[in-house]
Amino acid sequence: MTLRGVIFDLDGTLLDTRSAQDAAARAWATEQGDTAADVAERWHLIAERHYRRYQLREIGFEDQRRERVREFLGMELTDAEASELFSTYLERYEAGWQRYADALPALQRARAASLRIVVLSNGQAAQQMRKLERFGLAEAIDAAVFSSELPAGKPDPRAFHAALAAIDVDARDAWMVGDNWDADVCGARGAGVFPVYLDRENSRPTTECRRVTSLAELEFS
Repeated sequence: MTLRGVIFDLDGTLLDTRSAQDAAARAWATEQGDTAADVAERWHLIAERHYRRYQLREIGFEDQRRERVREFLGMELTDAEASELFSTYLERYEAGWQRYADALPALQRARAASLRIVVLSNGQAAQQMRKLERFGLAEAIDAAVFSSELPAGKPDPRAFHAALAAIDVDARDAWMVGDNWDADVCGARGAGVFPVYLDRENSRPTTECRRVTSLAELEFS
């Protein structure tokens, strides 16, 4: 292959949003009277389930937020009540976002190698753009593609094809760099893109594809 472009995932790859989610969930749950040790993991599993429903277009974006609150609290809530409660979590979550130290240097190395760069995220466009702009990533990439604007998100091949079209690069000439095995690695393979698995926790040694534990390990020239 002749490498011409790189697709980067956003959450968990360029930005640390899981730590923000866990901290926000603990603080929010405590406010609701739940101080159990497992609140962050419970919130994460509930969030994953309802966000997946949104990805499948079974429910709307705001609906999946409300459903998270209803399930976590085990309460019947009106839409307005659920949205208001979620907003108090969201404020904490957004305040906790952080950019990984290796993110911007990796993008800069890819740019220095004359590669086209696109972010592909299974996220809602407005929120994800705020992340890119807030952390100085928007000017370091050529395009951004979000599942909220697509018929389907990763691992559906159409999501990868949309990202490739945004930078005018063929699948055989691109890498996909991401931290999610199913969405990023398996999805990239299904779309004919070379996957690079980012395993920051060093939790899944594999010989099935290229694996790195930091974006600092990526060289593009």
